[in-house]
Amino acid sequence: MSNSIVANRYAAALFQVAKENDQVALIGEQMSVVKEVLQQTPELLFFLKLPKVDMSKKKELVKQAFSTASPFIVNTLLLMMENHREDNLLEMAEEYIALANNERGIAEATVTSVRPLNEEEKSSLSAVLAEKVGKQTLKIENVVDPKLLGGLKVRIGNRIIDGSLRGKLDRLKQLIS
Repeated sequence: MSNSIVANRYAAALFQVAKENDQVALIGEQMSVVKEVLQQTPELLFFLKLPKVDMSKKKELVKQAFSTASPFIVNTLLLMMENHREDNLLEMAEEYIALANNERGIAEATVTSVRPLNEEEKSSLSAVLAEKVGKQTLKIENVVDPKLLGGLKVRIGNRIIDGSLRGKLDRLKQLIS
């Protein structure tokens, strides 16, 4: 069974439990923290994958690391570990976040710009672009890339909107040649 199918199943099960307990948003926020912890501490995942380390020690570490998280999250992580699905923890967190965002009408967008965007710019971008993609709001992650020269490059899911000066120059170059 592929990793994405495994991650999707665990995320869907957690999402169902969260929905039944009216905690989709809360668990979504907490899963964002879980995702961040797993991304920023690769040694944690490495430790959890070690076959020589006793499962009880691994479980205790997870309980301590995510002590403030919902018991639903902790139990899901522990269940995945019992089933030797440590490789799927990060992917499961990402999938849950996507399910929760979709339920709440939120899309995640990566906006690449020459300089950091302020909150006012992010909120106005969110309002304009969310309507175009049929969502209520956008969660914007701003990436700074001085190579753009000017303008913005936006990625929402698999959609890319290139309004950057670099993109416009590249398109003009293709038209000329």
